[in-house]
Amino acid sequence: MPVRLKKLIGTFLLVTLVCVYAIVATIFAVALLGNSGPWVHLLYFFGTGFLWVVPAMFIISWMERAPKKKA
Repeated sequence: MPVRLKKLIGTFLLVTLVCVYAIVATIFAVALLGNSGPWVHLLYFFGTGFLWVVPAMFIISWMERAPKKKA
């Protein structure tokens, strides 16, 4: 697959990941943390703020992988 195409696909995947992840994290926060204190909210959003990095790392590493040489 050409590098430019991989980067285009990866860019759309990253934007989609961030949007969907933010919506899901917020839905869980509203459903589960409604009566919690501010420290619980801080810890939840701090943790979920870093958690999206894991799948993003896999997408970025896939984007940066060199294309396979044809024999």
